[in-house]
Amino acid sequence: MKKVAIYGQSYSISAEKEIQILLQILNENGSNCFIEKKFYELLKKENVLEKDYETFTNFDDLNSTFDVMFTLGGDGTILRAVTYIRNLNIPILGINTGRLGFLATINKDTIKESIDLVIKGEYRIQERTVLSVKITPQTDEFSELNFALNEITIARKNTTSMIGIKTSLNFEYLTNYWADGLIIATPTGSTGYSLSCNGPVISPDSKNLVITPIAPHNLNARPMVISDETNIQLSIDSREKDFLISLDSRITTVPKNTEIFIEKAPFTIKTIIPNNQSFLQTLRTKLLWGEDTRNETHL
Repeated sequence: MKKVAIYGQSYSISAEKEIQILLQILNENGSNCFIEKKFYELLKKENVLEKDYETFTNFDDLNSTFDVMFTLGGDGTILRAVTYIRNLNIPILGINTGRLGFLATINKDTIKESIDLVIKGEYRIQERTVLSVKITPQTDEFSELNFALNEITIARKNTTSMIGIKTSLNFEYLTNYWADGLIIATPTGSTGYSLSCNGPVISPDSKNLVITPIAPHNLNARPMVISDETNIQLSIDSREKDFLISLDSRITTVPKNTEIFIEKAPFTIKTIIPNNQSFLQTLRTKLLWGEDTRNETHL
């Protein structure tokens, strides 16, 4: 790892020790570290850094010569980091200083062990599907950052009334979901908002998407798993003139006559999985699937 980028939340520092551990390991390895500028300024202000580092401010400051991007925070931090990486194929390794952490899986206590494994080449790259969206008429909000790693969500705005979401797959009509909204999630996003709306957990290497209605009025409207090669078309019927569309953590208001086209993006986001980590291990830890005394004999 000769050239690395580091990204963290710029509004507060809650992991000074973890940041210092990471930088110490990288400096000992001879890595050239670039820190996101706002995060760097916060670290300098709080006297966390022992020396100066180069910085980056946006997507244009990065390129494919970077070996890895480290994030410090939770899954939301990784989702924001993705907007810097986009299609550059820079792998991400997330150090979890947040809460749940399905993407940022490196715990505070295993930072050195995990990074040492990566330095030794004892890791694998997991490619994660990304969704792209086209909106007609086009909105400036998503003209450049028109992609999502977790999910694309349609939701009602400023009303207690349901919205109708006419849904077609590969231009064949599926149904009109009457609900509070609709989630189109990748396997990565299946453990997020979709899961809280009774959607299934999907393995990251599955070639699928899941359509999950939010509080549907029809009780027989259930989450549906589809191929990630499917083109999805949505149009909205609402008593209100506007509704919300969100791409991961980015959200905007669009008029109800908007047509939405969703498909798999032409690039993937690459995450680094050290050999001491696995998706099944993460499920057991984060969802407490192992918290049953009957399972103890099988551990």
